[in-house]
Amino acid sequence: MRWWMGLAIVVVGLMLSPKAVSSATTHSQAQWIVVLGAAQYNGQPSPIFKNRLEAALALYRQKAAPKIAVTGGRKPGDNFSEGQTGCRFLMGRGVPRSALLCETSSRSTWENLSNIRARVAGGRVIIVTDEPHLPRALILAAHLGIRASGHAVKGEFATAYWQRENWLALLARVGVW
Repeated sequence: MRWWMGLAIVVVGLMLSPKAVSSATTHSQAQWIVVLGAAQYNGQPSPIFKNRLEAALALYRQKAAPKIAVTGGRKPGDNFSEGQTGCRFLMGRGVPRSALLCETSSRSTWENLSNIRARVAGGRVIIVTDEPHLPRALILAAHLGIRASGHAVKGEFATAYWQRENWLALLARVGVW
């Protein structure tokens, strides 16, 4: 069989079984919980972002890590960034400001991780994001030299979202993103 036929079979398999690249990573004691940004609406987290924040809060309360980094910038015209909104959400639920890193300028997963890399360097992190997004986030973290495990936030995600993330994870794995 030619190499390209094997590649085509793998790609078609990924497309037909969207959860094939899903990650069920376990984690040990970490120094940081990293919440990847998602939409916010005028200072209120979107339902997806709220689910990520609540998952991070549960991990924090279980003492999985003593600090939480919340990432995400703002779209043009927004009054609030995702990082700012997420930090305010967590502070409103009892997380002290001293335990938070609020990254407010990133616009992509790569930037989310790249912008906090210096602050989390040398320690382990737990990346909190949606189940379809987690494999790609972990691959990008590895490319950036961030020692990470993941916490997948479960939900009912569209097949198109799974497929897009599978493609992007595949591209990230080979260094094309």
